[in-house]
Amino acid sequence: MRGIVDAVVIGAGSAGLGVSYFLQQRGCAHHVLERGRIGETWRKQRWDSFRLNSTNIRTTLPGDSYDGPDPWGAITHHEFVGYLEGYVDRHRLPVRTGVPVERLNREDGAYRVTTDRETLLARTIVVATGNQSRQVRPPWSSDLPTAVRQVDSSAYRKPDEFADGAVLVVGSGQSGGQIAEDLVHAGRLVYLATSRTGRLVRRYRGGDSFNWLTVSGFADVPRRELILENGRLPPRPLLGAIHTISLQSLSAQGVVLLGRFRGVENGSLIFGDEIGEHMRFADEASADAKRVIDEYIERAGLDAPPADDDPAEAVAPILADPPIRSIDLAASGISSIIWCTGFSGDFSWVKVPGALDEAGQPMHEDGVGTIPGLYFAGLDFALTRKSGTIPAVAEEADNLVAHIVKRRVDSRSRTPGVDREVM
Repeated sequence: MRGIVDAVVIGAGSAGLGVSYFLQQRGCAHHVLERGRIGETWRKQRWDSFRLNSTNIRTTLPGDSYDGPDPWGAITHHEFVGYLEGYVDRHRLPVRTGVPVERLNREDGAYRVTTDRETLLARTIVVATGNQSRQVRPPWSSDLPTAVRQVDSSAYRKPDEFADGAVLVVGSGQSGGQIAEDLVHAGRLVYLATSRTGRLVRRYRGGDSFNWLTVSGFADVPRRELILENGRLPPRPLLGAIHTISLQSLSAQGVVLLGRFRGVENGSLIFGDEIGEHMRFADEASADAKRVIDEYIERAGLDAPPADDDPAEAVAPILADPPIRSIDLAASGISSIIWCTGFSGDFSWVKVPGALDEAGQPMHEDGVGTIPGLYFAGLDFALTRKSGTIPAVAEEADNLVAHIVKRRVDSRSRTPGVDREVM
């Protein structure tokens, strides 16, 4: 057991590295512990053709700026991992890889971090593992026969890893739409069980929509204004990394569109008839986002070109008539199912009473935990619409570290003569 360090950051993804950068800038002795390699989630939970949805100019961490030749392009996840590794080296961040945290406790006002090789003590803990680490499947996934291969979106890599036959993709958010297109481009027969998900065009009025929505303030809408009537947060809208993807464009490419997947009955897959509703909802979400951009352009007095129709939105959908409500699994040739049905966080190793809610998810306000000295970075929708994305790291990490430093100063002012021990 060593002395007490100011802080331990758990996770060396973009959020954890952003926090480490600001801790170092403010002279806080700390360690960053990563169970695998730097950017491990980016290495293991992305498919081969994956590209980041944020543009290159928005894909930088605190202290860096983009000066490359393609500011509005999209890098691969492999390139982003390389960027993260270079970021650690350039800023000399104290990252320790291959150190899984097995348990986090709190005792006598300090946090005890138990790893597979040692126990550390810290005054402050920043959990930067995010809440997108554990894939969620509907309960009826267990009703499917073992002959059907089931894969989560985080485990999908490329089309030719699947056996011959059709593939059912469940969920039409960002992962579902992009994976369905990846499969159909490879010549696979693809069924897509859709969901009530919005859509964004890739480019609009001469600029990238992601950038427009960032500078307009759309991405800064507070979390409380995004919560739906059922108490949940909306899924991220469908956005192609390099071009617009819509349900109608997928259908025009050969993807068979279905309503929501309802379960399995007597050997058949059952679907709802909401495909028309889902398409209308996505169209309306796209139109709403365009209005936000139009209003910003007018408000800022910008000389932007007029709007053009996006081919992915203008193409006529190809739909089954009547809608497909049931598919006989044995006769359909569906050999694989890819679940694109969302994620939750795995915080089972956090053994601090009062830190997690009944669902095992963090109790916090703007990333500040309910237990003194415990913080959470990189949570999806934690503060605003952009929380959980790379462009949110700089602002949110700076705010968390400012809170950490203030707490440290306040604590020392209440206990004169106490000096910091460093590891």
